[in-house]
Amino acid sequence: MNQVQQKFKVMCGALALLCLAACASEKTPATADVAVSRAAVANATSAGAADLAPEEMKSARDKMMRANQALAAKDYKLAQDLAAQAQADAQLAQSKANSAKATAAADELQQSIRMLRDEVNRSNQQQ
Repeated sequence: MNQVQQKFKVMCGALALLCLAACASEKTPATADVAVSRAAVANATSAGAADLAPEEMKSARDKMMRANQALAAKDYKLAQDLAAQAQADAQLAQSKANSAKATAAADELQQSIRMLRDEVNRSNQQQ
């Protein structure tokens, strides 16, 4: 019976270590995900997304706030999910901002080309 008790104790110890490792690994990814999402929101803000994609930025910031609250409440799964959603919203906002800037630059370039053509046409007509 002594061997059975020892095996049982070893199995219980191993199970306890496994549970502790699982808990530790649950927290780390959530913390990392929240940090990555925070950086994505900051990048989108730097790209001007607050002005050019306000709905997406509002959504990203709201989900970021909720992810931080879930992290503080030690609901790591929810924190991870919300952080991933916030990151996706921030990336969408940044993409929309970059697209809007590119469209504006293209429009400005087209306007410059039109003006140059008009200038060339006037110059040719005067000769």
